[in-house]
Amino acid sequence: MQCLLDIDVDLAEELDAQVLRAARAAAVSVTIETEPGRLPVAEWLTCAGAGPGVLVLDGVLAVNVRVAGRIVSELIGTGDLIQPSTHRYEEMLSCDVGCRALLPSRFALLDGAFAKRVRFWPQIEHALLRRAALRHARLNVQRAVAAQPRLEVRLALLLWHLAARWGKVERGGVRLPVPLTHQLLGRLIGAERPSVSHALARLAHAGLVTGQGDAWHLHGHLHDQVASLLECAEGHSEGMLATLGDLRLA
Repeated sequence: MQCLLDIDVDLAEELDAQVLRAARAAAVSVTIETEPGRLPVAEWLTCAGAGPGVLVLDGVLAVNVRVAGRIVSELIGTGDLIQPSTHRYEEMLSCDVGCRALLPSRFALLDGAFAKRVRFWPQIEHALLRRAALRHARLNVQRAVAAQPRLEVRLALLLWHLAARWGKVERGGVRLPVPLTHQLLGRLIGAERPSVSHALARLAHAGLVTGQGDAWHLHGHLHDQVASLLECAEGHSEGMLATLGDLRLA
C-alpha cells in the first residue's frame, strides 16, 4: 500500500495543509507495475468493485474497442481514471474492450475501501471527477479530428493533439516520444494501415512529420502547419503535396 497523494500530488491541491496529514494516512492504495503489453484491466476493475476504478500513475495505454470486427482506439496516460461500467450497453451490438500498455506503466487500484477511507475529503473525489471529464473532452477532440475528410489532415491534427500532452519541444518543432505504429494511428482516426503509411510518407516528403516507431517529430509550428493543411484540404487541390512541400518551417 502506498500513499496516493504522495504519488499524484495534484489530487491534494484543494486540501488545506492542516488536514493533509490525515488525508495522506487514509488515501493509500495498492499499486501495480506492468511492462508493455496486454493488461487485465477488466480484472482490476472487478477488484475495484464500487470504488472509483483504476488510476494511471505512469505510462501510456491504448484502449481498444471492437465492434463488428472493427477496432477504434483511445490513448490515455498519467492521471487518467479508468472506471468500471455503470450500465450495460445495448445488447444489439457486441462490444469488446481491451487495454494495452505502450510503455512501462504503473496503476493505483481505487476500490470501495479506498472510497470509504477518503469520504471525509470530497476534494479528492472532485479531483478524480475532473480527471474523468478531461478524458472525455480529449476523446471528443479526437472524434472531431477523425471527421476530417483528408487523411493527411487527420494525421497531422492527431499528432499535434497527442503532442499537446506527451510532446517535448525541440529545435524546429516538437518530438512525440510515444510508440505509435501505423496500425494504431489508423485506429485512432478511422483509417486503414496501408493508407496511413502512404499518408505519412507524403507528410514526411513535405517535411511536416517524420519518424517512426518510438518517436515522431512534428516540424514547424502548430497553427502555421494546421492552417496550411486545412487550406489545401478545402481547396481539394491536385497540387496539395507540392504546396505542403513549401511549408518546411524552421
